[in-house]
Amino acid sequence: MRRYETIFIADNDLSEEDRSPIFEKIKDLIQQHSGLLVMVDEWGGKKLAYEIKKKARGYYVRLDYCGSGVLVNEIERFFRIDDRILKYMTVLLDKDVDIEAVKEEIATAEGTRADETESSEAEPKPDAEPEPDAEPEPDVEPETDAKPEPDAEPEPDAEPEPESNADDESKPETLENK
Repeated sequence: MRRYETIFIADNDLSEEDRSPIFEKIKDLIQQHSGLLVMVDEWGGKKLAYEIKKKARGYYVRLDYCGSGVLVNEIERFFRIDDRILKYMTVLLDKDVDIEAVKEEIATAEGTRADETESSEAEPKPDAEPEPDAEPEPDVEPETDAKPEPDAEPEPDAEPEPESNADDESKPETLENK
């Protein structure tokens, strides 16, 4: 059995209810042809590099599965017929796959996801207030070896502003006053 990866772009204008029959059809095709669906990775709506069927955005999905060439042909035939699919591409990942190893990989991935879900639920939320029994952390500034900088002095190249006399301001400047 071989392992394949198929990336397809569905119409971004489809709702979740309109996209789910596509996924169901793919799952049915894989089961009918004795394949194994490893993962469905939905990347979501993204801007296309160029317009396809007058669409500027598409909904990207990556399928990872095991099966035969007949299964790949059937999936690609379904994509060609369905107008909701804009583009698709299938890549061979591995020519000879051990199904038991793939099933273990799936179980490990699901276990990791379950652990992440449990740990995220167990961690306190940042918005939550601390428990009343918990001691508040002391406010201590971290010690640094940096010395405070001295006050900045004016640059030596700067010209000082001329000081004005109150007497000079009252008289207009003329040649006679100088």
